[in-house]
Amino acid sequence: MRVEFDIASDQIDGARDYQEDAYMVNQMGETENGDICSLVIMADGMGGHAAGNVASNMVIATFNKTFQSSFPTKKIAESLTESLNRSNDQIRASVKETPALRGMGCTMVSAYLEGDKLYWVSVGDSHIYLIRDRELIKQNADHSYGAYLDMMKEQGMDISERDGMSRNMLMSAMTGEEISSIDVSEVPIKVRPGDRVIVASDGLDTLGAGAIIQYSSWSATAKECVYALLKAVEDANKINQDNTTLIIIDIKERKQEEAAAQPDAESEKPVSRIADVRVKEQPSPPREPRSYKGLVWLVILGLLGAGGFFAWEKGLLQQVQEQVQEMVEAQLETPEVEPITASEIESEQQAAELAGQQAEQAEPLQAEPAPEPELEPQFVDKADPFRDKLKSGGRGPLMVQVPSGTFRMGGASGIISADEVPRHKVNIESIMVSVYEVTYAEYDLFAKSSNRKLPDSSGWDRKTHPVNNISWDDALRYTKWLSKQTGKIYRLLSESEWEYVARAGTTSSFWWGTSAGTSNAHCFDCKSDYNTSKPAKVGTYKPNTFGLYDTAGNLYEWVHDCYHRNYKEAPTDGSVWEGGDCEVRVVRGGAFRSPADSMRVENREKFPSKRGQYNVGFRLARDL
Repeated sequence: MRVEFDIASDQIDGARDYQEDAYMVNQMGETENGDICSLVIMADGMGGHAAGNVASNMVIATFNKTFQSSFPTKKIAESLTESLNRSNDQIRASVKETPALRGMGCTMVSAYLEGDKLYWVSVGDSHIYLIRDRELIKQNADHSYGAYLDMMKEQGMDISERDGMSRNMLMSAMTGEEISSIDVSEVPIKVRPGDRVIVASDGLDTLGAGAIIQYSSWSATAKECVYALLKAVEDANKINQDNTTLIIIDIKERKQEEAAAQPDAESEKPVSRIADVRVKEQPSPPREPRSYKGLVWLVILGLLGAGGFFAWEKGLLQQVQEQVQEMVEAQLETPEVEPITASEIESEQQAAELAGQQAEQAEPLQAEPAPEPELEPQFVDKADPFRDKLKSGGRGPLMVQVPSGTFRMGGASGIISADEVPRHKVNIESIMVSVYEVTYAEYDLFAKSSNRKLPDSSGWDRKTHPVNNISWDDALRYTKWLSKQTGKIYRLLSESEWEYVARAGTTSSFWWGTSAGTSNAHCFDCKSDYNTSKPAKVGTYKPNTFGLYDTAGNLYEWVHDCYHRNYKEAPTDGSVWEGGDCEVRVVRGGAFRSPADSMRVENREKFPSKRGQYNVGFRLARDL
């Protein structure tokens, strides 16, 4: 079978003064046989050096450019290795040209997915994990001193830790010098639907393997997993917490297509490289990382030698001392004592240009031809809400008229999420929209009329709480029933209509401002007093300027549209967008168990249409 990827990413600064990590997600399209290809790259600047972030951004941009120049290729391992070496050469050239950058460096890891095949290349102590059947399986090698000692112990050689050597000390890094060890997958791992791939910097080490598995199992989507793990790292409140970057890749089945080739039995099973998690026995022997033997013998010979550890250690320790000295001097000196030189300014400009190239090369689709002026926010007088009478007695949900208008749909950049671009103008006709998310009591009238089992409210007040665990199919049936009962046309909102009414005339990611703030909505980390283990009562938080409640948070809301990977060729008249993958439907708005970023008005998620979700409800539209 063929697969596709749901990819999400984010990072936190931890206790650092600046962000040393850089990353990129590049949706590279498809091969000739139809396999989807995606490249993710993550670089972690070496701590303690002011130019660590320069090195990481430089490596990301160079690696991506080099790999793309050889795409598509059948020699993937060679292409990954060449891209890494070119990135290291770029550091060397930059240091030679700008001596002020001397000592900068980074670690990096890149994962490349082509259909159901996972390749990678890495240097340093960042991670590629595979979660399968609630097991955490480390794929890439760890080039830290502690990992070396553990590996030697597993091979029966119990080597005592050397005084003055920390377990997190890097034994291989990208500094412009020759790289002592590169781990590259000569044979790919076969992934399958339901697998979750985690690419992470070493800041994730704050969490144990069990915690990573648990938070992953609680997360229905890649975005939720990113948010949950980063929130857990922050909540751990570790002293000197490192920057943490996460890229989560969920493997999904492409049900509309059938795979043409059978899996390669030799690479079907993931390779176990983690010691503190129970892993099933594999029929084939573990893959041996490329050039690891050379590293082992180099370290052994160094330990046996009378002159000390090995040449690399001396160089690294000297480099660390120089970095510390530079940082101390920088803190003691003022700008008047040592002004910025022309070469340093040029270096900063080069770094900025490389960072810009990183965004431009992520995916051609994400670039907009020219910036358009932002639309001025529209503020309208709220119309009087009303309820339509039902033929069977009672009244329908509370509705309010939303005025017509034009807005720009989507996000400004695909760096956050590739499915939010390109941003485009949409014209929306005036419609009626339900003031609240549909409640249990309102849905119960339909369920009783059609002899359906009443949805379980978990003990919540059915009159005041929004109904959840309702599939898209049943939500659509409810709108048709409501149409017959009222003689009016009720339906689910189109995706563009939903974003329009949720924005309520504003242009920011939240209708109340540019950030989530505090107590503006009900979500996992909205810092409100309401219990985040369940939805809030409808209307608990203030409405937007259209008079609609809970367009951000509480429950995700079904819209009518099928899911498309981006907005290329999306309708501009507010109509429903069919086509795409109609076995999954779009949900919008974030939920009580989701982090604040999921409430961004641009944010899109998708779920199977035939199955209800604990965090998904719906809102109604009614034609005039």
